[in-house]
Amino acid sequence: MRAGANDRAGVAPQHGKRFNSAMKFIASLAFSPTTELCAIARAADEAGLYGVGISDHVVHPQQLATPYPYTPDGEPRWQPFTEWPDPMVTIGAMAAVTSALRFITSIYVLPMRNPFLVAKQVATAAVLSNDRIALGIGTGWMEEEFALMQQPFRRRGSRMDEMLEVMDKLWKGGWVEHHGEFYDFAPLEMTPTPSAPVPIYVGGISKRAFKRAATRADGWISDLHSTEELAPHIRTLAELRADSERAGQPFDVLASVSDAFDLDGYRRLRDIGVTHVQTLPWIFYGAGETVEQKCDGIRRFADDYVGKI
Repeated sequence: MRAGANDRAGVAPQHGKRFNSAMKFIASLAFSPTTELCAIARAADEAGLYGVGISDHVVHPQQLATPYPYTPDGEPRWQPFTEWPDPMVTIGAMAAVTSALRFITSIYVLPMRNPFLVAKQVATAAVLSNDRIALGIGTGWMEEEFALMQQPFRRRGSRMDEMLEVMDKLWKGGWVEHHGEFYDFAPLEMTPTPSAPVPIYVGGISKRAFKRAATRADGWISDLHSTEELAPHIRTLAELRADSERAGQPFDVLASVSDAFDLDGYRRLRDIGVTHVQTLPWIFYGAGETVEQKCDGIRRFADDYVGKI
């Protein structure tokens, strides 16, 4: 860990609850107003939650031809004018008001960006947060958004694989070079760099996404599933991991679940291999209209569940 990160940010360390739990809980920030996020992060940090999940989109076209792949009718789960704050700017702001909370992008659409810019943003966020950032990535689904970002939609998965190689080199520091199919550059350096490896999580439910997560990443991020739906996915990931060069290394499963609402439900998730649960803690208490209600829901959720699995 980097010494003095909180001192550099001008923030006094906070001393909230810390739990040694077999299951880690992540509060999803999806669809919450941007102005509420720092207060929610502070409440989650003080309550002892493991982290917060930050979603990602840049724009929402009025005319959308690309079907959303995670609903039966192809319609997105959100309406136009839903807030999608920039993940890295948001992480920087939340890191300044917290001390232990981790920040997980869930999901960051990596291949619609430039790898050098992403590497710089993530490294900066890692340094300022005392290495509390994890990068959850996916190939994306909205072709219109790729076009507006001036990145090719076709072969985005293969390009993302090479982006991971490029960013890993840049984060290690020193003079690095790369000669690949999509990116080719002579020796250069990028500073600052993280003092610890940035965990990489891969989202998606395709066969290729499963293989990418199991063989190239530190874990997998689910869509919204039932416990029954998750079980075979986790078995598939375990088999792929065991047959890869990363066999034996830790592998996290970050799950959003539609049917786990109590300790027994969370224990069932633990037993099938879920390591992290991503949820909206305040909805368990019929709250969420105001930021005060959300923060109170986080505190109640921590008392009821965190550390008890």
